[in-house]
Formats: sequence, structure tokens, C-alpha cells
Amino acid sequence: MEHFPWKPITASSALVSLLLARYGDDKIPNLGYAATFAGSWLTQAGAVLIYAVFVYPKFLSPLIGLPEPPGGSWWNGHFGTIVKEPSGLPHRRWTSTLDHDGVIRYLGPLNQERLLVVGSKGLSEVLVTKSYQFTKPPSVRAVLVRLLGDGVLVAEGDDHKVQRKNLMPAFAFRHIKDLYPVFWRKSRDSVHALTDFIDSDSAATALADVEKAKRTAVIEVGDWGSRATLDIVGTAGLGRDFGSLRDPDNELTKVYGKLFKPNRQAVILGLIGLFVPEWILVRLPFRRNSDILYASNYIRNVCRDLVKEKKAKLQEKGETDVDILSVALESGGFTDEDLVDQLMTFLAAGHETTATSMTWAIYMLAKDPEMQQRLRDEVRKNLPSMDSTQDVTSLEIDHLPFLNAFCNEVLRYWAPVPMTLRHAAEDTTIQGIKVPKGTRIMLCSWATNFDTTQWGPDAGEFKPERWLADPDTATTEEKHRAASGGAASNYSNMTFLHGPRSCIGQAFAKAEFACLLASWVGRFQFELKNEIDRDESQLDIKGGATARPSRGLYVHATVVEGW
Repeated sequence: MEHFPWKPITASSALVSLLLARYGDDKIPNLGYAATFAGSWLTQAGAVLIYAVFVYPKFLSPLIGLPEPPGGSWWNGHFGTIVKEPSGLPHRRWTSTLDHDGVIRYLGPLNQERLLVVGSKGLSEVLVTKSYQFTKPPSVRAVLVRLLGDGVLVAEGDDHKVQRKNLMPAFAFRHIKDLYPVFWRKSRDSVHALTDFIDSDSAATALADVEKAKRTAVIEVGDWGSRATLDIVGTAGLGRDFGSLRDPDNELTKVYGKLFKPNRQAVILGLIGLFVPEWILVRLPFRRNSDILYASNYIRNVCRDLVKEKKAKLQEKGETDVDILSVALESGGFTDEDLVDQLMTFLAAGHETTATSMTWAIYMLAKDPEMQQRLRDEVRKNLPSMDSTQDVTSLEIDHLPFLNAFCNEVLRYWAPVPMTLRHAAEDTTIQGIKVPKGTRIMLCSWATNFDTTQWGPDAGEFKPERWLADPDTATTEEKHRAASGGAASNYSNMTFLHGPRSCIGQAFAKAEFACLLASWVGRFQFELKNEIDRDESQLDIKGGATARPSRGLYVHATVVEGW
């Protein structure tokens, strides 16, 4: 209940108490100022709650009559269903089973209304034609600012327009293509670090049995992926190698590990944030609040040092490096503190999402040895060995058809961020439906990316082939379909969103992902450690900042000789 009228109720209660205390009739018992205030406040708050929870959503809302999931609590809507399942899965089920025209109404905690928008027409309004009418809810924005800084991901309105305009040159593909050699070198470093770990682990456990003495070890993919992507983003984005691969216990690695790990207190604070103002939320005596404060201050100081170092280096050299920070500095569109906020956003969002994609990519490859071998054969045939110091170009990576098809399908099937929240900043409409100010809008990639009306009957299958077309025999139409994976429209794929609020780092993320995955699958064979994980329905997926297996993904990583 983000718009609970705390201030008006408090002010009117204070006024009523004061008037009764001074001018009250003798027939009215004098309970004292404090008791009168409390009674007035509770009475008004109770009336507001009854209206908001029972009267408005069930009898008065203009959204009544829209398609709605069955069941739900009489006082808590469909919230019980939502919290029992991984984020986005109930929305996926509702999208596929309800008869709707792209907009579904459901009730969240305390019967707060939600609009799930999955159709291309509604998505085009929310994301493009009316994008600045649908902003992040204040409570969500308050949390994101603490985690990510007040950068382009969090900014709204004119601030966002200016920030995005000034950052666009740094994320243009003509610049990103110059970063592919950097991506490849850091990917190679990650392969060498992982190989050293496997060799040390194998040596420690080697037995006389030759099979047991193979160059193999159990790794947790998410941990290795996060460390690799943090170093890649640091080097390619900011011009500094954080050394996370060499030293998994360095402070920045530990800070991010704690920040993004699913946490019960984070969930509790998220729920409290639905009902209390953000200035109260951040002051509640939870360990999570103090952890976020420490992490935010630490990361902000790291980013300040990076800006100072880079400015000094540019003044000394007199020429621009290829990293994102250097290009942003050259634009002259940011103050130092503005740049610090952008770096905080880029560091956190840039490495966590790609690490999540790596986790799911290795999971799908470990489930399907034939697919894994097909990808390995393509990589080994076309890219330099990990024992070589030769770099790769954007042309070499982008012209590997199965690698790119596989990456695209991972990003569709396992979108790192299942849900994105917006709210109506003013009274508006979606597809002609009246949407009152304050209504929460749910954009769910885990629903839209699986919508059979937009992807066809095989939307629920992991199928890289949907992104492939024979360059020699395919028709123009077939090539066009393969470029989009066969999607019905641009809005069928919601992994990176669309419009002014789309992911500005999309090209960076895709290139980073492709290079890192190619290097790993070229050198290693992956098998699931726990066979029960083969069944996707048995995975316990928890959403922190992104959606990953809650217990991690453990695989046997074995060195495949010859590359």
C-alpha cells in the first residue's frame, strides 16, 4: 500500500486531539491528548484499510472485469501463490491458461491491484509511447538507488533522458566491437584460473585409478561466473582488473557476493516496503540494511577512486582508452559524482546478469551432451586455442551461428531478471483500459518470452535452432524469422526491454556472454553433479537481483585436451 496516507491521517489525528483537548464537550470523556490521538489515528487507518483492501478492489476499481486468475485469498489476493513459486512462473501459467488480450489483472498483498502486461500492443505503450508515464515505484527506486547508485538504470524523467543521451556513445556497437579482444583476454584468464583450480583439485585427490585421476573437479558455476564477469566488466568497462579470479576473497568480490545473495531479510524488507515510506524502510533495525549501507559506501568509494585514476591517466596520456569509463569521461556530460553513480550501476548490473546467464548456459549444456559437443566443435574449429595469445574480433565471434543461437536462446528461456515493475505515475490508459495513478504494472519476461501466441507452440522448449537459418538455402523470410527467433513482434522478447528504458548495455552484455561461454565450452566438458537437477521443475530458483538456483549450480568440469 505504497500510497497509504500516513501524513494526512497523522495530521488530522493531531488536529482532532488538540481540538478535543481544548474545546471538547463535558459529555465526551477526556482521555488525554495521547490516547485521543492514538484512537483517532487507528480509527482512520482502519477505515482506509477496509476501503483499500475490501471495498475498492472488489467493487469500485475500473479494472474489475479484466481477465483474472482463479482462486486467491479473500484478503491477500494471489500473493500466496506468487511467493510459493519462483518469480515469474505464476505469471507464465496465467498467460498461457487465461483468455486475455494482453492484459491480466491480479491482486497482490492486501488485495493491491496488479496489471500483468504481456501483449505487444500494451507493452509498446508502457515501454515506448508512454514510457515516462510508467515509472519505477518509489519504494523500488529507493532500494535500487542504495544498491546501484542513482545512475541510468534508476533515473526517471528528464534526468534519465540526459543520462542516456550522454552514455549512448560509450555503448554504441562501433565502440563495443573494439572491446571484443578485451573480453577474450579476460575470458582466457578465467579459463586458465579454472584449469589451475581443476589441476590442483585433481592432484590433491588423484588415485591410482586412471579414470579417477582425470583433470576434473566440482565447481559452483555461479561463483566462478560472477568472479569472471566482475573482472571482465572491470577491465572492459572501467579500465581496472579487480583480480577477482586470482583472489576470490578480495573485498569487492565478497561485498557483491553478500549484496546479491538471496536473503530472507531482503524479502521481508521488500514486503514492508509495500506499506511504509522508503525513509522509514531504510532506518529499520535489520542486518540487511546495515549490510547494504556498508556495501554501498564501499562500492561508491571504489568508483570514486576509479574516476580519479582515470582522469589523471587521461590527462597524462592525452588519449582515450577503449573502456567505457574513458569514453564517458571524454563526453564531458557528467560530473565526477554523476560518473560514480553510473559506475555503480554498470558494475553491479553488468556482471551479475551475465554471471546468471552463464549459470543457465552451463546448466543447459550439462543436460545435453550432444548440444555441448556441437557448440565445442564450432568453437574449436573457428577460434584460437586458450594456449594461444591471439585475440579475436567481433567478426569472428558474431559469425559463429550456433554459439549466437545458443546464447540468444539462453537469454530468452532463462532471462536473468524475470520481472520488472512499473507504476502509473498519473491517470492513464493501456490498450484503452483506464489505469488509475499508482497502479502497479508487471512486465514479466518469464511470461512474455514463453507466450505461445507470440513464439508458437514450441515456446516452452529450449530450442537454439529457432535462431538459425541456412545462409545458402534459406529464403529472405526464413532469415528474417531466424534473426528474431521466430517471434511475432519486437515485444515478444522482453529480456532487455525496449524503448527509452531498454538495457543500454545490451550489446556489451551479449558480447561478454558469447566470449566467456565460448572460452569455457571450448576448454571444458560439464556434467551435472546432482542428477536431480536435470529436472527443471525440481530446481529451487530464488530471486535476489537475478534468478539463479538457490543452492547454486554444481557441475563436474573436466579439461578437454587439444585446445
